[in-house]
Amino acid sequence: MSASDSSSQGIAQLYGAHHRWLFGWLHRRLGNAADAAELAHDAFVRLLVTPRHFDTAPQARVYLRSMANGMCVDFWRRRSVEQAWLDALARQPPQFAPSAEHQALVLDALHEVDAMLRELPRKAASAFVLAVACEMTDREVADALGVSSRMVRKYVARAMLGCMMLEAAQDARDAAPALS
Repeated sequence: MSASDSSSQGIAQLYGAHHRWLFGWLHRRLGNAADAAELAHDAFVRLLVTPRHFDTAPQARVYLRSMANGMCVDFWRRRSVEQAWLDALARQPPQFAPSAEHQALVLDALHEVDAMLRELPRKAASAFVLAVACEMTDREVADALGVSSRMVRKYVARAMLGCMMLEAAQDARDAAPALS
């Protein structure tokens, strides 16, 4: 039996022993069977990609619960971003409603920016949002965060660099199919 076969068998055993429990735990957390099923599935897919060995069933459950908890946080964050976008759309006159494709593109971009901002230090992310989205001056942002105006400019520049990297990555993804 190859290592791959052994790993697949281990995942199958983990799935059989813990999937129902994990689904129940997620269902209680999320209050929705469909979302719980999706996240439980995603948890086991992650184990397929990065296999783990557990000596005991409680050890496996601790790991699965920890991983699933992080997945719930990501899920709620994504839902929060999506709801904010839907709320903004609802405030627009119907004639300005973007197409479904455009809405999906905007949501993808919002999720990418959200992920980039989460990687920044809290003050840098806050400075960027206050300066760009809220259109506050450097001095206003500095006062709100308790830092200097120079530091605000550094924070915003760091976040802008992150945005430029996201844009470059998107351009590379867009160009990749053209190369085939």
